[in-house]
Amino acid sequence: MTRSSLRRPRRLTAATLAITASMLLASCANSESNGGAGESADSGSALEIGMVNEQTEPGTPNKGGTLTFSGFSSVTTLDPAKSQVAGAVGGSELGAIYDSLMRYDPIEKTFVPQLAQSLEPSSDSKTWTLTLRDGVKFSDGTTLDSKAVVDSINRYVNNKGPQSSLWAAKVASMDTPDATTVIFNLVDPWTGIQSLLSTGPGMIVAPTAQQGDQFTPIGAGAFTLEKFTPNEELLLAARPDYHGGAPNIDKLKLISIVGAQPTAEALKTGGIDAAYMRTLTPILDLIESGYPGFIDIPSLGYIANVNMAEGRPGSDLRVRQAMALAIDPETLNTRVNNGNGLPGQEIFQDTSRWHNDVAPTGVDPAKAKELLDQAKADGYDGKVTFLSIQEPSSQATALAVQAMLNAVGFDVQIEYVTSASDVTKRVLVDHDYDMGTGALSLSEADPFERLYANLKTGGRNNSTGYSDPQMDVLLDQLGVATTDEDKKTVLAEIQQRATDTVPWQIWGNVPTLDVWNKNVHGLQQSIDGIMFFDEAWKE
Repeated sequence: MTRSSLRRPRRLTAATLAITASMLLASCANSESNGGAGESADSGSALEIGMVNEQTEPGTPNKGGTLTFSGFSSVTTLDPAKSQVAGAVGGSELGAIYDSLMRYDPIEKTFVPQLAQSLEPSSDSKTWTLTLRDGVKFSDGTTLDSKAVVDSINRYVNNKGPQSSLWAAKVASMDTPDATTVIFNLVDPWTGIQSLLSTGPGMIVAPTAQQGDQFTPIGAGAFTLEKFTPNEELLLAARPDYHGGAPNIDKLKLISIVGAQPTAEALKTGGIDAAYMRTLTPILDLIESGYPGFIDIPSLGYIANVNMAEGRPGSDLRVRQAMALAIDPETLNTRVNNGNGLPGQEIFQDTSRWHNDVAPTGVDPAKAKELLDQAKADGYDGKVTFLSIQEPSSQATALAVQAMLNAVGFDVQIEYVTSASDVTKRVLVDHDYDMGTGALSLSEADPFERLYANLKTGGRNNSTGYSDPQMDVLLDQLGVATTDEDKKTVLAEIQQRATDTVPWQIWGNVPTLDVWNKNVHGLQQSIDGIMFFDEAWKE
């Protein structure tokens, strides 16, 4: 392990939870999601965001061969407008086909142009000018020009891609003064356009890709489709005409092995060459075994959603406050993870560059009982259901939460369902639940996007029904903040407002690891755990 990645005395949680509906489905399907048992109490304390087991300069890249990558969840679609593009869900796979206009360097914490030559803001950050690289072509031989960029983004918004509502709210219009220039005219100052152009909206689909109802994955990335079996395997072939030069590897095989431990074993035996991991025990084992990789710790990785719809227990602020005061993340971490997690009630813990010193809710069972008694005096019967999948780690969480809430006077009934798809439908589609685990996994690059989508009144991913005029104002202020200093100031106010209004029950964070075998080189990290393979090669 590199010394740059050592720190004390923090501990990492092994919870594996969802970002959106598709990520919730993937996360809950992993039966090892809280599998921290068996590690010593401080086994995760040496990890922080950054590279681990950095490799020495490998020399001249080898050419040829197949690189096999195991993603966290199976790919079900190759259309960026119909997928949450993130490391855990399709981001690396789609990035290989489409590339992106921008990429994020998580070490330098800056955005860099990729298919774009440059992306420059005006002095007030209300106008952004994107200049495309010369000679970039789609895999069908047509040119990636400014019209193709605008048409692809409009297609993404019209198809209601996951980030389309934010894009529509922030971008007033797009102009194409020439074939290599796109001018984005914004509603107000906004730096988050860099983030969106690094993910789904920035993965440009060729004009020929959509023919009526028929969609063909044609992009400007380093690889082109050879074979696709949804939920099983995606096989891509290297493009000799890729604008950055032909990839070193001939083929890219993308699969998803069910379970973190089997994935780690496949890496060790050479069955796969690289993987995206979200479970602590195999992460620690791989790092201790010398495997190179990149550790990320997104914020709000281990939370509970509480339904605030009228008639639900969570509609009463006192009830939500009582829950937060009753549930001790340290106790939950001990019971679920044998003390191996990174428990806490802060939105941004001290692993994050957005960390602040605003005090969170705290744990106070006596105050929790007092607030609950007040709600009962006004007619609340104390009953609440906790939605959980019937698998060991989820059951452990549900039972621990039930015990702590019952101890202050709640009457908690656990409602078990058999699959992650059941949870997805109940929470994010039907909103038919009282309480259940989840995650936002806020990106270090730009936390605004997911905070906005999940907290804004009427937001696209606001599955709890949370609505607070003051929080709406703060979110708008965060959206127009253009410096890190200004963003941190607003984020501290958001933490305080969250402490006051309890939009979630915050229990801790979650580690992720982009990891590869020691004979693999040239993998590049981008936003949200996405990896790119255009420079990858194997010894």
